Amino acid sequence: MLQKIYLVRHGETLWSQSGQHSGVTDVQLTGPGEDAARKLGPRLQELSLAHVLTSPRERARRTCALAGLGAAAEVCPDLAEWDYGDYEARSSADILSARPDWNLFRDGCPQGETPAEVAARADRMLARIRTMIGNVALFTHGHFGRVLGARWIGLPVIEAQHFLLGPASLGVLGYEHERGDRPVLVRWNVAAGNAFADEGEPGLGDAPAFKVRAIERWENEGGELSLAGSLSRAPVTKPGRAPGNTP
Repeated sequence: MLQKIYLVRHGETLWSQSGQHSGVTDVQLTGPGEDAARKLGPRLQELSLAHVLTSPRERARRTCALAGLGAAAEVCPDLAEWDYGDYEARSSADILSARPDWNLFRDGCPQGETPAEVAARADRMLARIRTMIGNVALFTHGHFGRVLGARWIGLPVIEAQHFLLGPASLGVLGYEHERGDRPVLVRWNVAAGNAFADEGEPGLGDAPAFKVRAIERWENEGGELSLAGSLSRAPVTKPGRAPGNTP
């Protein structure tokens, strides 16, 4: 089976609760944030993980430790949160009051990282992971985790604005039909304590996987990108025949 990447955002902090941007600042987990991190443990420890990587920020390393994977973790600077520069410690509401058209994923932050720089860091991280053998757990942050998800399926950074990732939540990056040319989001933004079983993976339940199809390019390699989702397996009803009727 092809590699899967288990993407974990750290638990709640006072700044994530208040909406303040915490990039380089080490903010501690709240009590509920620590509880949620512990709830991740039983699920993550069921997985066959060959590698565990964590952001150097204390909130990510603490989440990793509370989930029971701290002893196996390697600190990876590329998993750090977006550097917000002048916007560190400020909330989006505060920033938007002075700059109403601001969009982090399009504009970046003054004296901080640009979207292109964050994309390059995410691509470097994913390229490294693809050289590894076996499944990988990543403990990272909200905005950078969203960029990782978008870049995994070939989307530009701006599209990460549509990928919410709550505190102590999990996403699973994988491939459709075991095809290495079809990267997908198998799971996304699953809260701590909820089932996030991968389809067909024993020992994790049998909930259907949430899959977002890999990016399909037009005939020219540099063409437009389209994103298609498959959220259910509802039966197809033929025209003129009510559901449940037999031929």
